[in-house]
Amino acid sequence: MTLNAILNTDSYKLGHYLQYPADTHAISALITTRGNSFRPEVMFFGLQMFLKEYLSKPITAADIDEAEEVAGLHGQPFDRAGWTHILNVHGGYLPLRIEALPEGIAIRRGVPVVQVVNTDPQVPWLTSHIEPALLRAVWYPSTVATTAWRLRLAIQPYLDRTADDIDGLQRNRISDFGARGTSSLEQAALGGAAHLVHFDSSDSLPGILHARRYYGARMAGKSIPASEHSTITAWGQSREADAFANMIDRFSKFAAYSVVSDSYDLNNAVAEIWGKQLQTNVRASGATLIVRPDSGDPIETPVQVVAQLAYAYGTRLNSKGFKVLDANVRVIQSDGISLQDIQMILGRLEGMGFSAENISFGMGSALLHKINRDTLSFTMRASALKDDKGAWRDIGRRPTNPQEKAPMSGRLAVITDGTDIVNIPLTELGNRENILQPVWENGRLVRDWTFDEVRKRAAEVVLPR
Repeated sequence: MTLNAILNTDSYKLGHYLQYPADTHAISALITTRGNSFRPEVMFFGLQMFLKEYLSKPITAADIDEAEEVAGLHGQPFDRAGWTHILNVHGGYLPLRIEALPEGIAIRRGVPVVQVVNTDPQVPWLTSHIEPALLRAVWYPSTVATTAWRLRLAIQPYLDRTADDIDGLQRNRISDFGARGTSSLEQAALGGAAHLVHFDSSDSLPGILHARRYYGARMAGKSIPASEHSTITAWGQSREADAFANMIDRFSKFAAYSVVSDSYDLNNAVAEIWGKQLQTNVRASGATLIVRPDSGDPIETPVQVVAQLAYAYGTRLNSKGFKVLDANVRVIQSDGISLQDIQMILGRLEGMGFSAENISFGMGSALLHKINRDTLSFTMRASALKDDKGAWRDIGRRPTNPQEKAPMSGRLAVITDGTDIVNIPLTELGNRENILQPVWENGRLVRDWTFDEVRKRAAEVVLPR
C-alpha cells in the first residue's frame, strides 16, 4: 500500500504541534503492555519490518502538499513549516531515535519494548504523530509471536512425554494456514512472519517473503504438496480412489504430501481406500501420506483417523513406549483448530497410547485473526519532556482510582537483573547494560536483526511452568 507517511496517523494528531508548551524541545514515549506478571508473557517481534518498509522512505514535497490539502478539507490544522523543515534539513527522513529490546525476547507485562524520542527540537510533536503507526507495527506481530509461543509451550509437554526427536518435531507441529482469513495481504505477511519465529511449517507465502525481505531468511518455512476439495471432487465420487492414486503418483518424489480425505465419506476413505485399496501404493511410494480430515468433530475425528491408520498400517513403539504410526502415514488436523482443541486431541491420543508425533496441526484465524491490541494490552504513551534548558521531566496522567497503578513515566532503561528483565529509570543505569538499544536514528537502521538471531533468542527463553 502506497501511503503518504505524513497521513499515516490519526486525524487529531495533525493539531498537536499547537498544543505543547512553547519551551518543549523533545517528547519521549514508551510502548509497553499494561499490567504486571510474575513470569514472561509477551514476546516482542516485528518492529524491524516497519522500520525498513515505512520509515526508510523519506517524505517528499508532494506528500506535504497532499497532506496540507487533506488536512484543510478534513477540518484539521497542518504544520507545513514543520514538515518542510523535516524535508529541507533531514532530507525527508523523520528525525527520531527509536530504541527497542532485541526481537524474539520474552518479557513480563509492564516492561517497555520500545522507547522513541524526536532528535530535532523544532518538531517535538513528531513523537506523538507516529504513535498510531508505530504502535500498530509492534502490537500485531508481537501478539502473533506470543500466540505461537504459547502454542509451542502447550505442545511441548506432550512431546516430552510421548515422542522421540523432540527438537526435530517441535518446529513443524503447527502450520500457518491463515492467509485467507486475514483482513489484508499485509496482515497475512506480518502475522505469517511472526508465526515463523517458533515454527518452520507454513503455507503463507506472504509470511515467508516478509521473513526473507526484512530479516534475510533465505527460506524460513517449508511446505508440502497438498490437495484441496476441488482437486479431489473434480474426479467425481466414483473416482475418488483415482484422485488419491494421482496424488501418490504425482508427489511420491517429495518427502511428504497431504490429501484432504473427507470429500464424501471420511471413514470409507481412510479404512477402505487408504487402508486397503491403495495401501501398497502408499508404502511403495517412499513418501509420507498425511491424511487430512477436514470436517466432523474436531477432537474425535482426528483421533479416530489415527486409530484407523494404526489398524491398517501398523505401529511401532518408540523409546518412551508410545505407539508411532508406520512412517508412510501421518495425520494433520486443521479445521478451525484452537489451542484447547490441540491439547484435547494430544491428551486423548496420549491416553490411547499414541505418541504426539503422529499428528500435526494447521491454524488460521485462531493464530492470525482472533486477536486484537487488547489481547496483550499494548499501549504507547508519552513519559518525559525535555525543555529548552535541556532538562528532562517526567510526564503522565494521575489515575482517578487510588488503587490503580500510575503509568510508568520518565526516560527508562531495561536491564537483566539476575534471571529477570526489569525496567529502571535511565538515570539509575550506571555501568549496567541497557538492553533497550538504538535500532533506528534519523532515517538510518542502526541494528539489523537476522531471522536466525530472532529464532535463537526465542528458542532460548526459559519456558515458564
